[in-house]
Amino acid sequence: MNILITGARGMVGTALANNLKNIRDEKNRTRPNIIIDEVYEYDLTSTLEELDSFCQKADFVFNLAGVNRPENPDDFMKGNCDFASMLLDTLKKYKNKAPIMLSSSIQATLSGRFGDSEYGRSKKAGEELFFAYGAQTGVKVAIYRFPNLMGHSRPKYNSAVSTFCWAVANDQPYMINDRSTELELLYIDDLIAGMLDLLEGKEAHCEFCGVDAVPDANGRYCFVPVTHKVTLGEIVDLLEQFKQQPVSLMMPKMPNSSFAKKLFSLYLSYLPAEKFKYAMKMNCDSRGSFTELLHTKDCGQVSINISKPGITKGQHWHNSKWEQFIVVHGHGLIQERNINTNEMVEFEVSGDKIESVYMIPGWTHNIINLSDTEELVTVMTCNEIFDPQHPDTFSEPV
Repeated sequence: MNILITGARGMVGTALANNLKNIRDEKNRTRPNIIIDEVYEYDLTSTLEELDSFCQKADFVFNLAGVNRPENPDDFMKGNCDFASMLLDTLKKYKNKAPIMLSSSIQATLSGRFGDSEYGRSKKAGEELFFAYGAQTGVKVAIYRFPNLMGHSRPKYNSAVSTFCWAVANDQPYMINDRSTELELLYIDDLIAGMLDLLEGKEAHCEFCGVDAVPDANGRYCFVPVTHKVTLGEIVDLLEQFKQQPVSLMMPKMPNSSFAKKLFSLYLSYLPAEKFKYAMKMNCDSRGSFTELLHTKDCGQVSINISKPGITKGQHWHNSKWEQFIVVHGHGLIQERNINTNEMVEFEVSGDKIESVYMIPGWTHNIINLSDTEELVTVMTCNEIFDPQHPDTFSEPV
């Protein structure tokens, strides 16, 4: 299958092209039903001769081309409707009945919360053009009315989320007029998943798409069902947490598929190169070092412990706190003794065979570096963040 993408250098076009190429090159094998031979990318720098050639050979067309902030309002219709007309005429010229997708907007509703605008009228005109094309030719037409999109795009342009991410990541000022303003956001990865579903014939339909779209198997529009409704205040509060993470070590809660998880990925894409790396506080003494790596709200903390040759660390027990010791380099011995029964266990551990050992509540424990030359490197997890006011840690040799 040959796939044509118009608007291929935009945020959506770039992401779609990259992911289609991954499938084409078998780097992504999660969509075995999609077989791709070529991905044709058409954008502002392309020629009409290229468009002519692409329309002759395409087996599927994603029409993502459009304008949203022209200097002249008349260019809305030129960019969002006139190009679409030229694209369809070129496909007709070659009697190419490839299925075609149109990227429209919830602003094409022309009424309600979005009101009436040149942009909305141009999108609505494009929709009607495509519906007429489908009725005339019998071609499958998939029209998506996208809400606000959320992906890596130019800041200070048409995405408030991109602007906020860029500003926070780069220590720039930003302004919010109303923290309670709510947005419906579609994340770029979810959008791309929806486009791949379309290629497989698994797209979702609705009759009246836009905010609160309701699935309808016979609906004339298509939509991506995974969106997030969040306020501007919630967005910037999360971003400020992300910014503090290298200092606080606190990783915000980011459940799978959550808005927070997607926003953190987007935020990181705006970090300047000098912020890719940050220093961590190493607690060093004659025995080695101990460094806390990250904290979590629900699952405690993760640390790295380095013991010099021959050194014993630990020699304490906890009432309720528990830990896991995972040696990743070196050769060591972990000892644990029940403080009530004196039952004792030992585990020889090595970075050559990585294993995890629980430090059990009520058992005093230690870790000994058995090497005379190598450091012992241990990843340590604990079910709670260390609290000096309630340490639950009591010295006692094993």
